[in-house]
Amino acid sequence: MKKSTVDLQVSIAGLSLKNPVMTASGTFGYAGEFVELVDLNRLGAIVVKGLSLEPSIGNPPPRIVETPCGMLNAIGLENVGIKAFTNEKLPFLRTLSPPLIVNIYGKCIEEYCQLARRIEDVEGISAIEVNISCPNVKSGGIAFGVDPQAAFDVISAVRKCISKTMIVKLSPNVTDITQIARSVVDAGADCLSLINTLTGMVIDIETRRPKLANITGGLSGPAIRPVAVRMVWQVAQAVSVPIIGIGGIMTASDALEFIIAGASAVQVGTANFVNPRATLDIIEGIEAFMVQHHIEKLSDITGTLKTG
Repeated sequence: MKKSTVDLQVSIAGLSLKNPVMTASGTFGYAGEFVELVDLNRLGAIVVKGLSLEPSIGNPPPRIVETPCGMLNAIGLENVGIKAFTNEKLPFLRTLSPPLIVNIYGKCIEEYCQLARRIEDVEGISAIEVNISCPNVKSGGIAFGVDPQAAFDVISAVRKCISKTMIVKLSPNVTDITQIARSVVDAGADCLSLINTLTGMVIDIETRRPKLANITGGLSGPAIRPVAVRMVWQVAQAVSVPIIGIGGIMTASDALEFIIAGASAVQVGTANFVNPRATLDIIEGIEAFMVQHHIEKLSDITGTLKTG
Protein backbone atom coordinates (compact mmCIF):
# COMPACT_ATOMS: atom_id res chain seq x y z
CA MET A 1 0.00 0.00 0.00
CA LYS A 2 1.20 3.51 -0.88
CA LYS A 3 0.66 6.74 1.02
CA SER A 4 -1.39 8.08 -1.86
CA THR A 5 -3.97 5.34 -1.32
CA VAL A 6 -4.81 6.02 2.34
CA ASP A 7 -7.70 8.28 3.25
CA LEU A 8 -7.12 10.58 6.24
CA GLN A 9 -10.23 12.67 5.64
CA VAL A 10 -12.69 13.11 8.49
CA SER A 11 -16.09 14.77 8.73
CA ILE A 12 -16.98 16.35 12.05
CA ALA A 13 -20.40 17.89 12.59
CA GLY A 14 -20.51 19.34 9.09
CA LEU A 15 -16.81 20.21 8.91
CA SER A 16 -14.73 18.47 6.25
CA LEU A 17 -11.08 18.01 7.26
CA LYS A 18 -8.35 16.68 4.97
CA ASN A 19 -6.82 14.94 8.01
CA PRO A 20 -7.64 14.63 11.73
CA VAL A 21 -4.87 16.88 13.09
CA MET A 22 -5.81 20.31 14.46
CA THR A 23 -3.98 22.87 16.55
CA ALA A 24 -5.10 23.38 20.16
CA SER A 25 -6.31 26.77 21.28
CA GLY A 26 -3.71 28.86 23.08
CA THR A 27 -0.73 26.93 21.72
CA PHE A 28 -0.61 28.14 18.13
CA GLY A 29 -1.36 31.85 18.49
CA TYR A 30 -3.36 33.08 15.51
CA ALA A 31 -1.43 30.77 13.14
CA GLY A 32 0.57 33.58 11.53
CA GLU A 33 3.25 33.10 14.17
CA PHE A 34 4.02 29.67 12.65
CA VAL A 35 3.88 30.59 8.97
CA GLU A 36 7.66 30.28 8.47
CA LEU A 37 7.82 26.98 10.33
CA VAL A 38 4.73 25.05 9.25
CA ASP A 39 2.87 24.58 5.96
CA LEU A 40 -0.41 25.70 7.48
CA ASN A 41 -2.44 24.42 4.54
CA ARG A 42 -1.50 20.84 5.45
CA LEU A 43 -3.35 21.01 8.77
CA GLY A 44 -6.75 19.43 9.27
CA ALA A 45 -8.08 22.57 10.96
CA ILE A 46 -6.75 25.61 12.80
CA VAL A 47 -8.04 26.52 16.24
CA VAL A 48 -6.95 30.00 17.28
CA LYS A 49 -6.17 31.44 20.69
CA GLY A 50 -9.24 31.91 22.90
CA LEU A 51 -11.09 35.17 22.28
CA SER A 52 -13.07 37.42 24.59
CA LEU A 53 -15.26 40.43 23.87
CA GLU A 54 -12.58 42.87 24.93
CA PRO A 55 -8.76 42.56 24.81
CA SER A 56 -7.23 40.87 27.85
CA ILE A 57 -3.67 41.15 29.15
CA GLY A 58 -3.99 37.90 31.09
CA ASN A 59 -2.30 37.11 34.40
CA PRO A 60 0.92 38.70 35.71
CA PRO A 61 4.20 36.79 35.29
CA PRO A 62 5.63 34.35 36.00
CA ARG A 63 2.90 32.39 34.28
CA ILE A 64 4.61 29.33 32.79
CA VAL A 65 6.69 26.71 34.59
CA GLU A 66 8.09 23.44 33.29
CA THR A 67 6.99 20.25 35.06
CA PRO A 68 8.00 16.59 34.70
CA CYS A 69 6.58 15.51 31.32
CA GLY A 70 4.71 18.75 30.78
CA MET A 71 4.16 22.33 31.79
CA LEU A 72 1.97 24.39 34.05
CA ASN A 73 0.53 27.61 32.65
CA ALA A 74 -1.51 30.47 34.02
CA ILE A 75 -1.51 32.74 30.98
CA GLY A 76 -4.99 33.89 31.92
CA LEU A 77 -6.42 33.77 28.38
CA GLU A 78 -4.51 36.80 27.13
CA ASN A 79 -5.91 37.80 23.74
CA VAL A 80 -6.49 40.71 21.35
CA GLY A 81 -10.29 40.70 21.62
CA ILE A 82 -12.85 40.03 18.90
CA LYS A 83 -12.58 43.43 17.17
CA ALA A 84 -8.81 43.30 16.67
CA PHE A 85 -9.02 39.63 15.71
CA THR A 86 -11.56 40.34 12.99
CA ASN A 87 -9.69 43.37 11.65
CA GLU A 88 -6.07 42.27 12.05
CA LYS A 89 -5.83 38.47 12.26
CA LEU A 90 -8.73 37.13 10.23
CA PRO A 91 -7.68 38.52 6.81
CA PHE A 92 -4.58 36.28 6.84
CA LEU A 93 -6.47 33.28 8.21
CA ARG A 94 -8.99 33.58 5.38
CA THR A 95 -6.19 32.91 2.87
CA LEU A 96 -5.62 29.42 4.31
CA SER A 97 -7.47 26.30 3.21
CA PRO A 98 -8.08 24.46 6.52
CA PRO A 99 -11.34 25.19 8.36
CA LEU A 100 -10.94 27.95 10.95
CA ILE A 101 -12.28 27.32 14.44
CA VAL A 102 -12.52 30.20 16.89
CA ASN A 103 -12.31 29.40 20.60
CA ILE A 104 -14.40 31.73 22.80
CA TYR A 105 -14.83 32.36 26.50
CA GLY A 106 -16.74 34.67 28.80
CA LYS A 107 -17.26 35.45 32.47
CA CYS A 108 -21.04 35.17 32.27
CA ILE A 109 -23.65 33.80 29.89
CA GLU A 110 -24.31 37.25 28.45
CA GLU A 111 -20.65 37.63 27.40
CA TYR A 112 -20.66 34.23 25.69
CA CYS A 113 -23.81 35.15 23.79
CA GLN A 114 -22.57 38.59 22.72
CA LEU A 115 -19.35 37.07 21.42
CA ALA A 116 -21.17 34.24 19.64
CA ARG A 117 -23.46 36.73 17.88
CA ARG A 118 -20.46 38.77 16.74
CA ILE A 119 -18.78 35.68 15.31
CA GLU A 120 -21.94 34.31 13.69
CA ASP A 121 -21.96 37.16 11.17
CA VAL A 122 -18.26 36.87 10.28
CA GLU A 123 -17.34 35.06 7.07
CA GLY A 124 -14.41 32.68 7.07
CA ILE A 125 -15.07 31.10 10.46
CA SER A 126 -16.24 27.50 10.16
CA ALA A 127 -16.98 26.70 13.79
CA ILE A 128 -16.93 27.99 17.33
CA GLU A 129 -15.23 26.11 20.15
CA VAL A 130 -16.78 27.13 23.46
CA ASN A 131 -14.42 27.01 26.43
CA ILE A 132 -16.55 26.33 29.51
CA SER A 133 -13.61 26.02 31.92
CA CYS A 134 -14.02 29.71 32.78
CA PRO A 135 -15.41 31.01 36.09
CA ASN A 136 -18.98 32.27 36.10
CA VAL A 137 -18.55 35.53 37.98
CA LYS A 138 -22.31 35.81 38.56
CA SER A 139 -22.34 32.48 40.39
CA GLY A 140 -19.47 33.06 42.79
CA GLY A 141 -16.68 32.13 40.40
CA ILE A 142 -17.49 28.44 39.88
CA ALA A 143 -16.43 27.25 36.43
CA PHE A 144 -19.28 26.62 33.99
CA GLY A 145 -17.77 23.30 33.02
CA VAL A 146 -17.81 21.65 36.44
CA ASP A 147 -21.56 21.89 37.01
CA PRO A 148 -23.99 20.07 34.66
CA GLN A 149 -26.72 22.69 34.99
CA ALA A 150 -24.36 25.64 34.52
CA ALA A 151 -22.85 23.90 31.49
CA PHE A 152 -26.31 23.27 30.04
CA ASP A 153 -27.38 26.86 30.63
CA VAL A 154 -24.44 28.50 28.87
CA ILE A 155 -24.39 26.10 25.92
CA SER A 156 -28.13 26.26 25.34
CA ALA A 157 -27.90 30.07 25.39
CA VAL A 158 -25.03 30.09 22.86
CA ARG A 159 -26.86 27.55 20.68
CA LYS A 160 -29.71 30.02 20.24
CA CYS A 161 -27.25 32.65 19.00
CA ILE A 162 -25.44 30.70 16.27
CA SER A 163 -26.01 28.41 13.33
CA LYS A 164 -22.30 27.63 12.90
CA THR A 165 -20.94 24.30 14.11
CA MET A 166 -20.52 24.46 17.90
CA ILE A 167 -17.78 22.48 19.60
CA VAL A 168 -17.74 22.46 23.41
CA LYS A 169 -14.39 22.05 25.17
CA LEU A 170 -14.73 20.09 28.41
CA SER A 171 -12.84 20.49 31.66
CA PRO A 172 -11.28 17.38 33.25
CA ASN A 173 -11.57 18.89 36.72
CA VAL A 174 -14.83 17.09 37.46
CA THR A 175 -16.00 13.95 39.22
CA ASP A 176 -17.81 12.49 36.19
CA ILE A 177 -17.00 13.96 32.78
CA THR A 178 -19.73 11.92 31.08
CA GLN A 179 -22.34 13.80 33.08
CA ILE A 180 -21.07 17.14 31.76
CA ALA A 181 -20.79 15.69 28.24
CA ARG A 182 -24.41 14.55 28.20
CA SER A 183 -25.53 17.90 29.57
CA VAL A 184 -23.90 19.99 26.84
CA VAL A 185 -25.02 17.60 24.09
CA ASP A 186 -28.57 17.93 25.39
CA ALA A 187 -28.05 21.71 25.23
CA GLY A 188 -27.13 21.57 21.53
CA ALA A 189 -23.41 20.87 21.21
CA ASP A 190 -22.51 19.47 17.78
CA CYS A 191 -19.14 18.13 18.88
CA LEU A 192 -17.01 17.83 22.02
CA SER A 193 -13.30 18.51 22.50
CA LEU A 194 -11.55 17.10 25.55
CA ILE A 195 -9.67 17.55 27.68
CA ASN A 196 -8.70 21.03 28.80
CA THR A 197 -5.85 21.31 31.31
CA LEU A 198 -5.80 19.76 34.77
CA THR A 199 -5.43 22.19 37.66
CA GLY A 200 -2.00 21.96 39.28
CA MET A 201 0.53 23.77 41.43
CA VAL A 202 4.33 23.96 41.73
CA ILE A 203 6.18 25.30 44.78
CA ASP A 204 9.70 26.75 45.03
CA ILE A 205 10.99 25.02 48.15
CA GLU A 206 13.68 27.67 48.76
CA THR A 207 11.24 30.60 48.90
CA ARG A 208 8.24 28.47 49.91
CA ARG A 209 6.20 30.35 47.33
CA PRO A 210 4.25 29.14 44.30
CA LYS A 211 6.27 29.33 41.09
CA LEU A 212 3.28 30.87 39.31
CA ALA A 213 2.07 34.35 40.24
CA ASN A 214 -1.47 33.00 39.91
CA ILE A 215 -0.57 30.24 42.45
CA THR A 216 -2.28 27.49 40.40
CA GLY A 217 -2.24 26.79 36.69
CA GLY A 218 -3.27 24.34 34.01
CA LEU A 219 -1.18 21.20 33.58
CA SER A 220 -0.65 20.02 30.00
CA GLY A 221 1.74 17.76 28.13
CA PRO A 222 2.45 14.00 28.11
CA ALA A 223 1.79 13.69 31.85
CA ILE A 224 -1.95 14.15 31.32
CA ARG A 225 -2.34 11.94 28.22
CA PRO A 226 -3.47 8.75 30.02
CA VAL A 227 -6.14 10.76 31.83
CA ALA A 228 -7.27 12.36 28.58
CA VAL A 229 -7.42 9.05 26.69
CA ARG A 230 -9.50 7.53 29.48
CA MET A 231 -11.93 10.44 29.45
CA VAL A 232 -12.28 10.37 25.66
CA TRP A 233 -13.06 6.65 25.84
CA GLN A 234 -15.68 7.20 28.55
CA VAL A 235 -17.35 10.09 26.75
CA ALA A 236 -17.36 8.24 23.41
CA GLN A 237 -19.53 5.59 25.04
CA ALA A 238 -21.84 8.16 26.62
CA VAL A 239 -22.73 10.47 23.69
CA SER A 240 -23.30 10.14 19.95
CA VAL A 241 -21.67 13.38 18.75
CA PRO A 242 -18.09 13.45 17.36
CA ILE A 243 -15.20 13.87 19.78
CA ILE A 244 -11.90 15.70 19.36
CA GLY A 245 -9.15 14.31 21.61
CA ILE A 246 -6.70 16.64 23.36
CA GLY A 247 -4.00 16.09 25.95
CA GLY A 248 -0.27 15.46 25.68
CA ILE A 249 -0.22 14.40 22.03
CA MET A 250 3.42 14.52 20.94
CA THR A 251 3.59 11.79 18.30
CA ALA A 252 1.43 9.92 15.80
CA SER A 253 1.20 7.01 18.24
CA ASP A 254 -0.24 9.34 20.85
CA ALA A 255 -2.83 10.63 18.38
CA LEU A 256 -3.77 7.10 17.35
CA GLU A 257 -4.48 6.20 20.99
CA PHE A 258 -7.16 8.88 21.07
CA ILE A 259 -8.60 7.80 17.71
CA ILE A 260 -8.80 4.15 18.74
CA ALA A 261 -10.44 5.27 22.00
CA GLY A 262 -13.18 7.01 20.02
CA ALA A 263 -11.96 10.42 18.88
CA SER A 264 -12.67 11.42 15.28
CA ALA A 265 -9.87 14.01 15.35
CA VAL A 266 -7.18 15.38 17.67
CA GLN A 267 -5.73 18.71 18.72
CA VAL A 268 -2.00 19.19 19.27
CA GLY A 269 -1.03 21.70 21.93
CA THR A 270 2.04 21.63 24.18
CA ALA A 271 4.00 19.74 21.51
CA ASN A 272 4.00 22.92 19.40
CA PHE A 273 6.30 24.57 21.96
CA VAL A 274 8.77 21.68 21.84
CA ASN A 275 8.60 21.02 18.11
CA PRO A 276 6.87 23.65 15.94
CA ARG A 277 6.46 21.00 13.23
CA ALA A 278 4.79 18.51 15.55
CA THR A 279 1.44 18.73 13.76
CA LEU A 280 2.99 17.85 10.39
CA ASP A 281 5.08 15.04 11.90
CA ILE A 282 1.92 13.59 13.43
CA ILE A 283 0.01 13.74 10.13
CA GLU A 284 2.86 11.95 8.38
CA GLY A 285 3.14 9.41 11.18
CA ILE A 286 -0.55 8.53 11.06
CA GLU A 287 -0.29 8.12 7.31
CA ALA A 288 2.74 5.83 7.67
CA PHE A 289 0.93 3.73 10.29
CA MET A 290 -2.03 3.27 7.97
CA VAL A 291 0.23 2.20 5.11
CA GLN A 292 2.11 -0.23 7.36
CA HIS A 293 -1.10 -1.82 8.63
CA HIS A 294 -2.98 -1.72 5.32
CA ILE A 295 -5.67 0.60 6.63
CA GLU A 296 -7.45 2.41 3.80
CA LYS A 297 -9.61 4.83 5.80
CA LEU A 298 -8.91 6.41 9.17
CA SER A 299 -12.53 5.79 10.11
CA ASP A 300 -11.79 2.06 9.95
CA ILE A 301 -9.92 2.28 13.26
CA THR A 302 -11.87 5.06 14.98
CA GLY A 303 -13.40 3.79 18.20
CA THR A 304 -12.07 0.24 17.74
CA LEU A 305 -10.64 -0.24 21.23
CA LYS A 306 -10.79 -3.88 22.32
CA THR A 307 -11.51 -4.32 26.02
CA GLY A 308 -12.68 -7.92 26.09
